[in-house]
Amino acid sequence: MSHAPSQDLKNHPRYVPLFHFVAGPILLINLIYTIVITVRYPILDNIVGLLVAFALLVLFLSARRFATTVQDRVIRLEEQLRFERLFPDDLRSRIPEFTRDQFVALRFASDHELPTLARAVLDQRIHDRSAIKQMIKEWRADYIRV
Repeated sequence: MSHAPSQDLKNHPRYVPLFHFVAGPILLINLIYTIVITVRYPILDNIVGLLVAFALLVLFLSARRFATTVQDRVIRLEEQLRFERLFPDDLRSRIPEFTRDQFVALRFASDHELPTLARAVLDQRIHDRSAIKQMIKEWRADYIRV
């Protein structure tokens, strides 16, 4: 994506404005408003409205979680194939040791840097995505993600 700005640790999180900054806040405001109305006027219609407002917020949060879980599975598969291609034999045999979080974080490492960084992640038992991302020197952008 030549028109996209270069990606790095500081700017890699992805936000979808309509989802994160419009739908989410509206659903949260709706839930708060519905709680206030239900506390003031605890009638059946308001209680049902509160349940629906709560369900909509749960649906909003779940939709995001479902999408990122599927994305993480795809990343794990892509990275396993990439690791097979780039790792020396001794490190290739250790691919099953990587966790989902390690795969997801290591996807940002350049092909050149990946084997050394992956070895360090396994040897030092680093599982935190942020810690792994901070170790990356040559960032490999990922623009196609949820």
